[in-house]
Amino acid sequence: MKYLKLFVLTTVLLNTLSIKAKEFDTKIAIQEKGAVTYYVPGTIEGTQETDFMIDTGSGYTAINENYLSQLRKQNRAKFITTVSAVLANGKKTPLAVYQLDSINIGGKCELPNIKAVVLPGNTRNILGLSALKKAAPFAMSVNPPELILSHCKKPSVAEKTEYIEDSLAQLM
Repeated sequence: MKYLKLFVLTTVLLNTLSIKAKEFDTKIAIQEKGAVTYYVPGTIEGTQETDFMIDTGSGYTAINENYLSQLRKQNRAKFITTVSAVLANGKKTPLAVYQLDSINIGGKCELPNIKAVVLPGNTRNILGLSALKKAAPFAMSVNPPELILSHCKKPSVAEKTEYIEDSLAQLM
């Protein structure tokens, strides 16, 4: 009986350690832009890389209408519902919510099944809590500037190659 208890305790401790090892294992460089806002590069499969502003005050990840147009052409966004949202300017407005297969952050972290609202026009895209919660626990450091995520699915070699090719194409 004593050995059984020791075995169970050892198993629980090892499982706890393996779970903890997955936490904070992905670091993505962030870029500071004007007005003390921070951005990370990201893609949604089938689209060009874009910058996502990190916004922990936003309940949803947000994409603009132009980005949604790219996604819809490739059948990569599914309409779910409309929500009433309060924007940063305090204005209440209805916004469409779409289900996205996944979002790739910095070429290092693939987060599945992301709900995103659509903002009008060509506004900035936002990495909000609907995505960040899937990478929890997460942290942000300003020195060095990086977003530190947990529980990321690592992109495959093919996905990494596509990400690099897309990034190079935008530079040319």
